[in-house]
Amino acid sequence: MKERIAQLVDEKIKYLNVYVSDVYITNEEGQKTFNIALDSSDYIDLNKVTEASKIINEILDKEKALPLDIDVLDIFSQEKGDGENER
Repeated sequence: MKERIAQLVDEKIKYLNVYVSDVYITNEEGQKTFNIALDSSDYIDLNKVTEASKIINEILDKEKALPLDIDVLDIFSQEKGDGENER
């Protein structure tokens, strides 16, 4: 699953210096969430996550790459650091 999503989107989001680091499905309270974690060697701010999310959403819609039974798509960045040196 991760490989397919990364193959679809990594080239399109690389200018943001981010890539897909993990993809997994969770099920909480009957709601299935398709999770895409982004990572980078740099700090990933909210603007980068938002811009990457727009690109990823468009690609996944076009390619019909999400399972049909998914209720929520969650795209987020991996946490970095210890919280003391946050920007």
